[in-house]
Amino acid sequence: MITANMHEAKSRLSELVKAVEGGEIVILQRNGKPVAEIHPYSKPRKFRRDLRPEPSLRPILAPGYDPAEPLSDDEWPEECR
Repeated sequence: MITANMHEAKSRLSELVKAVEGGEIVILQRNGKPVAEIHPYSKPRKFRRDLRPEPSLRPILAPGYDPAEPLSDDEWPEECR
């Protein structure tokens, strides 16, 4: 891992990029605090679009329960009435 301040990174950018191409990670710092990380590019993985939800994980509601039904006055917490 290589650390460089902003001024140093501006003047040595080609050298730092070459190090990243070789597998190094470069941490850029401003006033001694890390602010950015440069690492080798990796191609994003493709996500499968054919995934289906597992039926056994489907929620089971009590008979007659309607989750969209509004609460009655006595069901609301005291501080929200």
